Amino acid sequence: MDQILTYFPGLLPEQIDQFQKLQDIYSYWNQRINVISRKDIDNLYERHVLHSLSIAKIIQFKPDTTVLDVGTGGGFPGIPLAIFFPAVSFHLVDSIGKKIKVVEEVTKALKLKNITTQKARAEIVDQQFDFVVSRAVATLPVFHRWVEKLINERGFNNLPNGLFYLKGDNVGEELKNFPHSYHSYDISDFFNESFFASKKIIHIF
Repeated sequence: MDQILTYFPGLLPEQIDQFQKLQDIYSYWNQRINVISRKDIDNLYERHVLHSLSIAKIIQFKPDTTVLDVGTGGGFPGIPLAIFFPAVSFHLVDSIGKKIKVVEEVTKALKLKNITTQKARAEIVDQQFDFVVSRAVATLPVFHRWVEKLINERGFNNLPNGLFYLKGDNVGEELKNFPHSYHSYDISDFFNESFFASKKIIHIF
């Protein structure tokens, strides 16, 4: 939790309280439905919460922005971003019902009003959003094909509408001959921990 406060010192008391509760809530649910590897639960804030919040170092979503989190698993990056951006609407989807159950329970425990959930694959989501976010669900070109139809064309944020994808250092190979505009950000530019040394955010627009 100290890492969150170090990198995001302007959090409101309610947000700090919600972030502080994440460890106990995820520890409880992870014993029942495994959504985070056993070795990672002790590194929840660094490897899951802070990793998710790296997107907030790239863009400050404006109020009423809509964001789709595809393959959310236990709620990453969607839940940390929903805490950070309470005026933004997040729709979290995953094809595995047990994972959506955890997302719903965490959302309820934190009293988050800006999250909706759906047990679904990206291909059957039937609405559009300003942005899609995800953490390495598939190779980037494949994933982009799944979600590009779900992104609104007209945006009102400081960056163009599109996909924010959290990836490792192998993304260069995946983007060879990629036909769409994109920008790559090194997360190590924002966070000092060695875990982020090879982690990137790819913004496709």
